[in-house]
Amino acid sequence: MTDLAIRKPLLAALLIGTALLAGVAHAQEEDGEEYKAQIPDVAIYKAMLDANKQTGWVQFREFSGQQLIYFTALQTMHCRLKEVRYSINSDALDKTFPMAACDPELPFNLPSDDSQNWLYLNLKPGEAETIAVQAVWDDGSGSEIVVYQPCKNPEATCASIKTIKKSKKRADEPSPATPVR
Repeated sequence: MTDLAIRKPLLAALLIGTALLAGVAHAQEEDGEEYKAQIPDVAIYKAMLDANKQTGWVQFREFSGQQLIYFTALQTMHCRLKEVRYSINSDALDKTFPMAACDPELPFNLPSDDSQNWLYLNLKPGEAETIAVQAVWDDGSGSEIVVYQPCKNPEATCASIKTIKKSKKRADEPSPATPVR
C-alpha cells in the first residue's frame, strides 16, 4: 500500500474539517462578532475515525531494532477524544494512550513539543502481534473495538484489520450528557 493510499482518508477528513471551520468563521464575521475559536462538532471527528479505520487508527513499524506503534491518526482527533484505550495481544483494553493538549485554534494539528510520548509506543521487535484499540469521545461514548496486526511488508509503516468488535458498555464509562434521539 502506498503512502498516498494510506493518507487519502486522513487528508479527506482534514479537508472536511477545515471547510467546516471556515464556514463557522464566515458565519461569525457576518454577524459582526469577534471570532472565537471553536472545536468542530464531534460528528466530524467520528467521520474522520471511520474514514481512517481501514488504513489503521494505529500503524506498526519495525525500526532500528524496535517495534513502534504510532497513534498519529488518533492524535489528529485529540480535541474531541477523552482517551484512547488499547491492549497489546489481547482485547482487554487495559491501557490508555496519552492524548496531546488541545488548541481550539488549531484543533487538528499535533502540538510541537519535544516529547514523543503521545506519538508512539516503543516495544521489543515483534512484541505486539496485535493491538486492540477503542476511541472514547469527550461525551463518554466509545467507538467499536478494532484489532490491528502488523502488515505483511516489514518495510512499511502500516496496519491491517484483524477483527472488529462492537463496543461493550463498561462499568466505568459515563453515559452521554445529552439524550440519544
